[in-house]
Amino acid sequence: MRGLSSESGGPPQTAAVSAILITRDEEANIGECLASLAFARECIVVDSGSRDATVAIARAAGAQVLQTPDWPGFGPQKNRALALATQPWVLSIDADERVTPQLRDEILAVVRGDAAAAPQADAWSMPRLSSFCGQSIHHSGWYPDRVTRLFRRGTARFSDDAVHERVVTAQPPAQLKNDLLHATVVSLESVLDKLNRYSTAGAQGALARGKRSSLGKAVLHGLWAFLRAYVLQRGFLDGRMGFVLAVSNAEGTYYRYLKLWLLQR
Repeated sequence: MRGLSSESGGPPQTAAVSAILITRDEEANIGECLASLAFARECIVVDSGSRDATVAIARAAGAQVLQTPDWPGFGPQKNRALALATQPWVLSIDADERVTPQLRDEILAVVRGDAAAAPQADAWSMPRLSSFCGQSIHHSGWYPDRVTRLFRRGTARFSDDAVHERVVTAQPPAQLKNDLLHATVVSLESVLDKLNRYSTAGAQGALARGKRSSLGKAVLHGLWAFLRAYVLQRGFLDGRMGFVLAVSNAEGTYYRYLKLWLLQR
């Protein structure tokens, strides 16, 4: 990976960070994502059968790439990537996310032990600013959307959830201030695709945990998801796209409970 330029004009410098990410068909995102991670000493990409140029782009950028024949779910797949990390610090990131220069500087202060800039902690969360069909969303329950992504290797792991996995730490994480950018949805087509995939995985996970559903529950939970995002979480302040997002949330929730009901039958 290309590193930061040294003040003396010598070779690029990198921080003791293993950046890890999992991919599948991310050729539109992976290059820019890896470019934002140039400060990391190593980048590890675990790919689950990409049919596009994802792997080639990652290798050309200097990333270490592991291709897996199966898909065990988001949590287990990220633990595979974590097992390959060798640096003292680990930064977990998704292909559609970007580390801004401001966030990079905060991360470097933590990794280098700059006590004046940051207190000591084993794990750190950061606010995530997501965009929906090209618009940054500052309400609707989407912001600040803190996610734990930076931690000392050996002090954390990912939950085994097939979807909506999380970093499990022994102690509550400290907080970074600058945003991680997240281009989560770039088009309506991708909204519908993600809605279908995530509602199926969510229903399967709920069934495995012994949860039950009904047609009435599906309708009521979907309605509540809309009201919560658009009214209680002030999605109306995000304009027309806030309404579209609230409807999308409602549909995803409705279909998750509806699919659970159909699965249990």
